Amino acid sequence: MAGKKREIQLQAVINNQSLWDEMMQNKGLTVIDVYQAWCGPCKAMQTLFRKLKNELNEDELLHFAVAEADSIVTLQPFRDKCEPVFLFSVNGTIVAKIQGANAPLVNQKIIALVNEERKIAAGEMVRPQYHEIAFVDSDSEDAGELNYESVDKIYTIVIIKPDAVAARKVQEIKEKIIKAEFVIEAEDKKPLTEEQVKHFYSQIVDQPDFEDFVSFMTRNLSYILVVSQAKAKQPSWDESEVNSETESKEPWDEQQEMAKPSRMKERKSLQQYLEIQQISQFCDVEENITNTKFIDVLIPDFKKIRGIKFEKILALLRPALANERTEDVLNKIQDEGFKILLQRQIVLSEEEAKTLCKEYENKDYFGNVIENMTSGPSLALVLVRENGLGHWKQLIGPSNVEEAKEYLPECLCAQFAIEGLPINQLYGSDSLEAAEREIQHFFPPQHTVALIKPHVTQEQREDIMKIIKETGFDITQMKETLLIEEEAEKIYFKIKRKAFYKDVLDVLAEGTSLVMILTKWNAVSDWRRLMGPTDPEEARLLSPDSIRAQFGKNILKNAVHGASNMEEAMETISRMFEDFVPENLEEN
Repeated sequence: MAGKKREIQLQAVINNQSLWDEMMQNKGLTVIDVYQAWCGPCKAMQTLFRKLKNELNEDELLHFAVAEADSIVTLQPFRDKCEPVFLFSVNGTIVAKIQGANAPLVNQKIIALVNEERKIAAGEMVRPQYHEIAFVDSDSEDAGELNYESVDKIYTIVIIKPDAVAARKVQEIKEKIIKAEFVIEAEDKKPLTEEQVKHFYSQIVDQPDFEDFVSFMTRNLSYILVVSQAKAKQPSWDESEVNSETESKEPWDEQQEMAKPSRMKERKSLQQYLEIQQISQFCDVEENITNTKFIDVLIPDFKKIRGIKFEKILALLRPALANERTEDVLNKIQDEGFKILLQRQIVLSEEEAKTLCKEYENKDYFGNVIENMTSGPSLALVLVRENGLGHWKQLIGPSNVEEAKEYLPECLCAQFAIEGLPINQLYGSDSLEAAEREIQHFFPPQHTVALIKPHVTQEQREDIMKIIKETGFDITQMKETLLIEEEAEKIYFKIKRKAFYKDVLDVLAEGTSLVMILTKWNAVSDWRRLMGPTDPEEARLLSPDSIRAQFGKNILKNAVHGASNMEEAMETISRMFEDFVPENLEEN
């Protein structure tokens, strides 16, 4: 059997249904690490598996494998999951499942099952009648469905219109879509181009006010969602349909079974759901899309990013580690594919320390932990990557140093343990909800104003907006406008008495400008740093990666403008965006 599979040291690689079926013929116990293609197998557990393989010395009874959920039909229910999953197969029957990189529990389960197999082989016990673990929820899909290839996905495009974006309806709409058990495959916030508007709204192109509509859609921010309804469950919001449990028990006609390789339950469309929720007026919907070329017009890199879940989390190096080995830790973090969006040193209050160390509050060393946590600056980080939450949990390992050294010596907890401190010196958010709260707390958002000047081409505008997003800014509001003198004064009020002000007005009168509210922690100074020196020639020498260095022509046509300080930023925002009400604003 082993000779027929490719092996990477310890674990056999299972990446198609045929290899899966072959693996299920193994005698004894096979431990299977089920992983997603976008995050890879759980490296942190490999040391434990190697240790058990050596200690138990059971080549015939104990096998290890990694299985890619994306390419194996049987593992379809595990696709797009955040946490690692470990399956335990005994003689081809899946008898146990453990979610998450819980090393002690996995260790205990392997030892128990191997000992069972030893006793059975020695005639000391009869083989138990295992209940095979089901891969699907009992109320969602028929288990027999897994014998068939999955159907092509059907997509729905949702465009949340600019007025709804400005009214901050996006998060509410997204939450309702997810609650209805639709899957958001990709999303983007940007002004649509004229071509994109005409493509998406081709059915109303002959209406008399269409040109005004195009202007509205291209001069302000829209929010684009690509939503999947393949493999969807009956939505919980639809109470008028037959109960799903009752329905699942009714027999299928044999001809229907042959005609339909997979069973799709009838469900209301997303448009109908939005109407029921009374939010359809904020969105425009195009349903039943199977050709992704239509989607690529709105989100050009959709094929690359669909299904990928980039997650932001808060990570923290406790004071002792931050003081001694910060650079080593940051190198490890970046080697693991994380991007560090934000970082700051912060001395925790006793209340903050107790909140972050709540899991240790019943330990006798809790007082010492709190004393250490408040003794000096910790390093707080905002990290992002695919499956960021699950990967960070795997990377840092258990909360206890002793446990980490015994079971997962390659995890960061074991590698960066501090003598005399029994807890993991790295912290990470427990959930995405907690991450959002913690990031807001430690990196309170700040607003600034940004202006892209008329000489910048449409293509350059898109490049600049991409740089803005990649640098961690959120474009909170935006409008395209011709800055005549009265409007220009709302932004340039500080220099209106300067001799060169007339030259500035002449440049602004050449065409429309793009005015934006940018939001992130430390937004004012970060935006000024990203813009670079006022003179593009100087910028190209001192800050060649800055926006002005790349897109500026001269000191007047230097591509972008920003406020000098927080007071100026808020004054400009209140003048240009009269209805804007700052949320969670950092107090300075």
